[in-house]
Amino acid sequence: MASVYRPMMQFSGILFSLLGWVLSCLTTYLPQWKNLNLELNELEIWTMGLWQACVVQEEGGMQCKDFDSFLALPPELRISRILMFFSNGSGLFGLLLSGFGLDCLKIGERQQEQKKRLLLFGGMLFWISGITAIVPVSWVAHSTVQEFWDENIPDIVPRWDFGEALFVGWLAGFCLVLGGSLLNCTICSTEVHPSSVRYAAAEQQDQCQHLETETRP
Repeated sequence: MASVYRPMMQFSGILFSLLGWVLSCLTTYLPQWKNLNLELNELEIWTMGLWQACVVQEEGGMQCKDFDSFLALPPELRISRILMFFSNGSGLFGLLLSGFGLDCLKIGERQQEQKKRLLLFGGMLFWISGITAIVPVSWVAHSTVQEFWDENIPDIVPRWDFGEALFVGWLAGFCLVLGGSLLNCTICSTEVHPSSVRYAAAEQQDQCQHLETETRP
């Protein structure tokens, strides 16, 4: 791959990774992991997140209450808290490492091998961050589907549905994995230095002049 694409791919990788990290942090604190719409009172919508449960009223706005105990939460919410914290931490660490490994950064310009290692470690951390963001939202979505179609629950009991935070979390994981993949692709690309380009052009010009002198009568 030509060197002209390296800065573009690195910038795109950092941009996608930064977007995924911001969305991952947003997913962690959004209270809309699960939604519950009561048929008896359609003016109220209950939502549940990792930290609190809220009720949304058309006239009174949103009122939230924090969970009293971590151990009282369902298993998927407890594990999701830990995984989302790990995702946010590894994403932040990946941004710091890959930022120092960019070609446009003049610091350590002569240590190209170390910069490649920083990009590699940063891309791997973005992969880990993306996977650990996808796993908890997928787990909560799976448990929500199981509860929704559970035949042991009476039909009159309201069922939880997907919340907006799940879709934000899936998008965050996809952006992090894509950003890490773009950064790791730049490591395999070959960088053409300007000196080698000038040398190749001068050599080609000398060959053309030599051919012209041989073809003259």
